[in-house]
Amino acid sequence: MTGRMARTPKAAPTEDDGTPTGQPKLLAGGNPQIAKGYGDEPVQAYIAAMPGWKSDLGRRLDAIITRAVPNVQKAVKWNSPLYGVEGDGWFLGLHCMTRYVKVAFFRGAALDPVPPGPSKQKDVRYLDIHEDKPFDAARFEAWVVQASRLPGEKM
Repeated sequence: MTGRMARTPKAAPTEDDGTPTGQPKLLAGGNPQIAKGYGDEPVQAYIAAMPGWKSDLGRRLDAIITRAVPNVQKAVKWNSPLYGVEGDGWFLGLHCMTRYVKVAFFRGAALDPVPPGPSKQKDVRYLDIHEDKPFDAARFEAWVVQASRLPGEKM
């Protein structure tokens, strides 16, 4: 024996809540806590922090929205990415839930066909996207195009 002791690898530094240092904290349901901000950067930070399969889905949804609405405005407010049209307001928001990603169409009751998820708010409709259930990208894109043409929530 040489007198040297085996070293135990150090654990990665973490915050008090167990989140790796420098990573966004995950709130209830795995929703990333991202500082309020406008533009693509905070939205991409949110998407990168979405846990597991939800991050890939977030990138896919963002790409569909960006393609369908070329001049889309983006922001993170209330720990959710929002998508809107300058002068017309926010038309869509994303939110991580424990087992799915919730898409809120703020004027969803006016879409054809109406998204399946009801809301307590008369105009809002939801689309819940689960990992193990089919996702109709073409229908989602059609809803995005329709929603972007309706008056949205104040920006």
